[in-house]
Amino acid sequence: MPESTSMRAWLVTRNGEPSEVLELHDVPVPTPGPGEVLVRVRAVAVNFPDVLLARGEYQVRPELPFTPGIELSGEIVAIGPATDAVRTGSSGAPGVGDRVVATKIGVLAEYAVLAASDVHPTPHGLDDVQAAGLMIAYQTAWFALHRRAQLQAGETVLVHAAAGGVGSAAVQLAVAAGARVIGVVGSAAKADVVREAGAELVIVRGEQDFAALVNEATEGRGADVVFDPVGGESFERSTKCIAFEGRIVVIGFAGGTVPTVRANHALVKNYGVLGLHWGLYPTKNPSLVAEAHAELVRLADAGAISPLVGGVVEFEDAPVAIQELAGGATVGRLVVRVA
Repeated sequence: MPESTSMRAWLVTRNGEPSEVLELHDVPVPTPGPGEVLVRVRAVAVNFPDVLLARGEYQVRPELPFTPGIELSGEIVAIGPATDAVRTGSSGAPGVGDRVVATKIGVLAEYAVLAASDVHPTPHGLDDVQAAGLMIAYQTAWFALHRRAQLQAGETVLVHAAAGGVGSAAVQLAVAAGARVIGVVGSAAKADVVREAGAELVIVRGEQDFAALVNEATEGRGADVVFDPVGGESFERSTKCIAFEGRIVVIGFAGGTVPTVRANHALVKNYGVLGLHWGLYPTKNPSLVAEAHAELVRLADAGAISPLVGGVVEFEDAPVAIQELAGGATVGRLVVRVA
């Protein structure tokens, strides 16, 4: 149990830019209810929804003031009543003292209460900072590549924004699956980290025609799977280098433009466009999330995947990290070290 009844937590007090509207406050340590656990937060990975939450532009709009942060690593320190599976560690559930990762709005604080069913074991091969960036990025990439695109060994995968948190996860997972990976990055400075992640070819967007280079590298066949969190022109050009029976997985629209899917073009080239909103799976089919996490733990412990951490800031500087992510020039994950 916590030694104190109060804790520090960041609060969004009004909507605006993260660096302007986040305030550090002392608040009561929350108490876990039935089926819940209290987690001592060790690290929080910064995600773009944190930027949108501060601005009041996210699809979920908590009542002001509220605590942002949606992805953590930490340690279970207490459990609520009627949470026997967690207390005893039965049914594979984590127990008090175990390291866990989880996602939930409101974790940019020293302690957080979570549903026992929402916490997952931390891979032994990852420290707390690395583990903080595991859930959202790697689950998104896993479901996109394996659940939606049904990736097969030997196929070619084109990954846009390959130096970002989700993109680098997709590169690592595709390589681990035996695929050939081509990465697209926003600047030459980001190319090396993508090569180190396992990409065979790295293309700088805006300086090179990635569609032409993909077709050249595949001897005209094109990419079997396109992983696209950018949208806009990246999507449009991807339709010029998609293989016969290829699959374009739409992850998001970081480029700011939602592209138009031309059904006639998909028909004549015989490719598919698939959507992936990972946030639906924890509520629609949580067993799939647990299965994917088990595989991610196996890969992490085997050294096949390792979250790319582009920077670490201390708890007191959390607004700086969120604002930096808003600028769009980051590599990998930014992580706030809490304890």
